[in-house]
Amino acid sequence: MRAQNRQDPFAHRCRVYYEDTDAGGVVYYVNYLKFMERARTERLRHLGFSQSELAEQNLLFVVHSSEARYHAPARLDDALRVTAQVLELNRASLRFVQQVWRETDETLLCEGQFLVAAVRADTFKPRAIPPELRDAFMADGMGTQSNAGE
Repeated sequence: MRAQNRQDPFAHRCRVYYEDTDAGGVVYYVNYLKFMERARTERLRHLGFSQSELAEQNLLFVVHSSEARYHAPARLDDALRVTAQVLELNRASLRFVQQVWRETDETLLCEGQFLVAAVRADTFKPRAIPPELRDAFMADGMGTQSNAGE
């Protein structure tokens, strides 16, 4: 599931807080999905786009499908690096490959793939990703594959 790319993937840094953990101080599994969601949002922001501005342009991104593998636990106060690399850029969707790493020892904790669909905010029907956003992903080293016709 690891993406091969010449550039390092975009990474968002965060920390594990008490609210992210269970009674044993270990990150609850679903919270990795939240960390990855935040990294995708920050990737958009890094490219100059905010979710709220896109919504005003009648564009939302919704997760169509997700897959995650858990390798090791994160614990309270761990510093994390969460990557968000676009593996495929299609007409109305993006496929992200993401990883969550513990920074102190460079341990891979979790990795996943997410198919994110572009939809109209008013109808939730699929819509094309705007050219300026497509161009921004391409210029930023989006990944290994582009399927513009899909």
